[in-house]
Amino acid sequence: MTLSQTPTADQLRNRLVDEILSQRSVPADVERVMRTVPRDAFLPGIELEDAYTDQAVIIKDNPDGPLALSCASVPSVVAMMLEQLGAQAGDNVLEIGAGTGYNAALLAELVGPEKVTTVDIDSDVALHARTTLNAAGYDRVTVIERNGLLGAIENAPYDKIIAAVGVWDIPAAWWNQLKDGGRLVLPLRWRGQTRSVALIRRGNELVSEGMELCGFVPIIGQNGEKTSALNADDAIRVHYDQDQDIDADALADTLQSGEPALEVASDQRVGGEESFDGVWLRATASDDRVCRLEVTPRALEQELVRRPATPIRTPVLVEGGSLAYLTASREGADPERPFRLGAAAYGPRREELARDLIAHIEAWGPDRLVIPRMIVTPTETGATAGHVIRKPESHITLAY
Repeated sequence: MTLSQTPTADQLRNRLVDEILSQRSVPADVERVMRTVPRDAFLPGIELEDAYTDQAVIIKDNPDGPLALSCASVPSVVAMMLEQLGAQAGDNVLEIGAGTGYNAALLAELVGPEKVTTVDIDSDVALHARTTLNAAGYDRVTVIERNGLLGAIENAPYDKIIAAVGVWDIPAAWWNQLKDGGRLVLPLRWRGQTRSVALIRRGNELVSEGMELCGFVPIIGQNGEKTSALNADDAIRVHYDQDQDIDADALADTLQSGEPALEVASDQRVGGEESFDGVWLRATASDDRVCRLEVTPRALEQELVRRPATPIRTPVLVEGGSLAYLTASREGADPERPFRLGAAAYGPRREELARDLIAHIEAWGPDRLVIPRMIVTPTETGATAGHVIRKPESHITLAY
């Protein structure tokens, strides 16, 4: 390719936005700001082509774990969450997780730079955001180095709050800093999954207005999610919430017994590109046994267990020394939906757990895109009627 043929940053940016628009509808104001703000300006040292691909970019590794400490979010997910937020000119907005500063710049274009506050716990990340925002002409955005769980009382109350980090529990500080009628958008984590949830404050309730599957680096300071190895070389793991009673030793004994899996097929089939994460979501609305199973390539090579539907993150029902998880098997000659969903189960209660997981799959099947209504309340006010997931600072109620 000659120099004259090399695409410019503007061309690459517009190509990226066109790609996002081909996959989902985006409000005109969100499209406008994504075509305006130069993402490459917030990713110094990154190749121009890489700055305009629909991928996350790590800006700081985490020395204490496998996940990055901070990264630039996937642009299509950024667009989706800005749509959920619905920020308008003049709104006072708080962002939790400053990252590169790019999202704060997008918000500044939507509401005005003096109306945006972004906070980050890491000094290097906060400095990066401050530096790139200044260089790109967004010096009136407020950048604060602080634990994001505390919010930013200085510029409260806020019309909108958006979190760019995975949140396991909603801090009381965010409730206190969000106006009644205000909107909170966050990647909320429960029962091993993460959904970007748009919540509207109605007095002492946060009521959902949509949720979308996503994945984010978890916020620092919340430790309600646990992980246990289920075999000696840590090739199989279960991820669960602190309120769930998980007997990792009993599960490990079951998996190491050599007993073959009980395999049960459902009536539901899926296409190769069709998401079946709705099974997981639906199960969490009624079943407190739902966790996340992670099976590494090493475990698959050794054939330690029947292959899960998605090895790195599959819903699993766990009770005592028994478990049942989702499978997807190529079966039959249907070219539109070649995979049949089912359950693989181990342990003394495998028949019961397999039956219950199949029931969740069948409940999801007839209307696969429907999502539950979520109501979140502070712990001190109690929970609404329905199936409740209890966390230290909030209660989550889900209902279909």
